[in-house]
Amino acid sequence: MTSSEPRPSNPPDALERVVGVPGAVFLGLGSILGTGVFVSIGIAAGVAGPSVILAIALAALVATLNGLSSAELAASHPVSGGTYEYGYRYLNPPLGFVAGWMFLCAKSASAATAALGFAGYALNALGREDGYFERVGLGLAAVIALALVVAGGLGRSHRANVAIVSLTLIALSTFVAAGLPSALERGTDHLRPFFPVEGGAMKSLLHGSALMFVAFTGYGRIATLGEEVREPGRTIPRAIVLALMATMVLYASVALVGIMAAGAPALAAATQGAAAPLGVIAREFRVPGVAWIVAAGAVTAMLGVLLNLLLGLSRVLLAMARRRDLPSGLAVLNAARSSPTRAVVTIAVVIGGLVALGDVRATWSFSAFTVLVYYALTNLAALRLIGGNRRFPRWIPAAGLIACLGLAFWVEPAVWAAGLCLVALGLLWHFAARTLRVRG
Repeated sequence: MTSSEPRPSNPPDALERVVGVPGAVFLGLGSILGTGVFVSIGIAAGVAGPSVILAIALAALVATLNGLSSAELAASHPVSGGTYEYGYRYLNPPLGFVAGWMFLCAKSASAATAALGFAGYALNALGREDGYFERVGLGLAAVIALALVVAGGLGRSHRANVAIVSLTLIALSTFVAAGLPSALERGTDHLRPFFPVEGGAMKSLLHGSALMFVAFTGYGRIATLGEEVREPGRTIPRAIVLALMATMVLYASVALVGIMAAGAPALAAATQGAAAPLGVIAREFRVPGVAWIVAAGAVTAMLGVLLNLLLGLSRVLLAMARRRDLPSGLAVLNAARSSPTRAVVTIAVVIGGLVALGDVRATWSFSAFTVLVYYALTNLAALRLIGGNRRFPRWIPAAGLIACLGLAFWVEPAVWAAGLCLVALGLLWHFAARTLRVRG
């Protein structure tokens, strides 16, 4: 859309188009920044070593391809439900169901990681022991508290989002600035060898990229703003690219300073022992109070992520229940019709079960596989667009599809095997449910 073209006119009951590129970028950052930077960098560093810096760039590239496919689909079919709806419209009902099923699995695992990360940083900041029961107990308390908020009905606030993003950026900027002297003092010693000696350079890099990809996936929030942004055909793609590039620079800076100052093994050990790698590393910096600032940013960001995931997951579960892809009883709303209470409770129970694992590496790795499958279906749906609905070259969704499927199978075999079993179980349920509906 050029500047000489008229702005799209919304119907009377539609939202006003008041969001420009900066506002859309901030909304994207609010959905992206969180567990990824505060937890997953430590997990990926344990796999890829210093080459996690390169893995971040590769993950950002794949996320950009997927983001453009999401924007293209959102422009041609502007409905809630994301790839679940796109799969039904452009692919077929089984693949649409798999997309929704994978979204529920991926984001439930991400929510559990956020809850455990919140607990890890909170305990670390308070100087309390981060044992299994302490971490799981605090993580479950966060899930229950926020589920009660969501069950009562909640409107999202742009101002709250700006406040959360600002605090997160301050915390991460403080980490980089305070850690830079230690990083420069140690030089490049901790960057050698750049690729792990064991496991092979390519395998480690691709595994690390798969883990870091999840840390970028909040960009999908920007693609849902079609009704609220000015000139959506231009604003949404630009905002996605800008948000992802800003995130890549931020992630790479944090990873570089953390690894140069303490080493990749220290980052990985801090993730395993306390689920708060940046907080543990920041305690060794010479500047006092840095660990507290980092913890405050992490706690706020991860509570925001957990809240948004509870909202999003419950709404997708509601949509799938309404279509009877899942039990229709989950589509019941509360008396005020402000929240799908049964869906919220169900999602909270699932997230709580994953929190009980107490292992952020397991929950994040599972999230990586399932979300890559989800976005593979996004790209496949974008490939089916024809004619005037296509805004970007076909090579973009084709490259995104290949990249997603390629990275998905570089996580641990046990993880992708479990993911494939869940896909199979979901398809069996879908087939059985459709058969019963036809017979009924």
